[in-house]
Amino acid sequence: MNSPLPTTLAQDHSRELMHSLDTHGCLDYEGKMCISTAPLFIPAGGQMFGVLVCQDPEGHEVVLKAFSGQYQGNWLIDGWVPPVCDIARFNTIVKQSDKEIHILTDILGSASKEEAAAIQKKRGDLSRESLKKLYELYLFRCIDGSDICLSSIFGDELPPTGTGDCCAPKLLNHAFKNGLRPISMSEFYYGDTNRSKTKEHRQFYGPCDQRCEPLLKHMLGLDIIYCDECLIVVNKASGMLSVPGRFVKDCAEARVKDLFPDTIKQPAVHRLDMDTSGLIVYALTKEVHRNLSIQFIKKEVHKEYIAVVEGVIKENSGIIELPFRLDVDHRPYQIYDPQQGKMGITRWKKVQVDYLQKDRLVTRIHFTPETGRTHQLRVHSAHELGLGHPIVGDRLYGRKEEGQRLLLHAALLSFNHPVSGERMMFTCDPEF
Repeated sequence: MNSPLPTTLAQDHSRELMHSLDTHGCLDYEGKMCISTAPLFIPAGGQMFGVLVCQDPEGHEVVLKAFSGQYQGNWLIDGWVPPVCDIARFNTIVKQSDKEIHILTDILGSASKEEAAAIQKKRGDLSRESLKKLYELYLFRCIDGSDICLSSIFGDELPPTGTGDCCAPKLLNHAFKNGLRPISMSEFYYGDTNRSKTKEHRQFYGPCDQRCEPLLKHMLGLDIIYCDECLIVVNKASGMLSVPGRFVKDCAEARVKDLFPDTIKQPAVHRLDMDTSGLIVYALTKEVHRNLSIQFIKKEVHKEYIAVVEGVIKENSGIIELPFRLDVDHRPYQIYDPQQGKMGITRWKKVQVDYLQKDRLVTRIHFTPETGRTHQLRVHSAHELGLGHPIVGDRLYGRKEEGQRLLLHAALLSFNHPVSGERMMFTCDPEF
């Protein structure tokens, strides 16, 4: 995944950290200078390091640094943020588990074939139970001051090995626990190339997908796809407003402002319906907001959606041109109106027909809207002059079902970067 925070400032501090590691040849260069960096340069011995730049309540800069996991058996090194877990309890569980597993391993050598199978199963069960106990020690502080445990994120399944010990969650957990506001974050690899040849000495990398991404979106309150100093692209969850509502203040925009309190008052450039999930961009400065807004007006922004509609669509593709407007007596409902409605244009393509339930056929559709009217894809799907097949979970234009979300997702967003001019393209698969 990309870094969920701007990286420029943190990368400057990371280069200073690399220089200190180069110069002193140890991690505790601010202390006893006895924990050498030499093990990092044995074959495949390198490790990930991270820097988080923060502000304290008085506005002073605070720079935090972390290493992934343990370093040569050390959880704690002076000057580096501590692990998330309780170290003493962690070591107690590991010691007890290792003792029991070693006993079973010794017995295994002289066991019969039938006994060996039972011992191996017992040893596997013991290992899994030990891991479960270890993961229960991890409690992460979130941006809103709440704490979250791994079981709340991964459910009954065991998280990937090492979850919670990477640099990013360690850094953010420490910052939030100490009342610090994150500004910029970066991670780099230091030492000999890893075994899979995917990480090189002194190169920068984003947080890992398997372990960090599920954690960070809970800790930050947002699933951040991309972020830099002037804009942020978010994968908005279904059920979350894009901007504050009349009675509901929690929304994606409010969470962006929680993360970047110095940003403009209204950073939203466009919106997604509350029930629609997917990609949405927010501007962090007035100039960027103006630039992106103009791109939307000039139709330089490209968007694509994935939806699942009721029934079977027989045609393979088509274009829907359908005028509609707000029904002022039944807000926010939109109605077909060939006289006063504004034209909406949508290109569509059938992906596949499948079963949503045992006896319920549905069709997955790829939508490319050429206009951006309110509820456009929902109206174009449901109306008889459109597809005539409402989107599954559409409580306004289709079937009302308890617990069924709207199966509509903004899967692709592309625009010109307001500062560099580079064409940016972001994709995000739906959960359905």
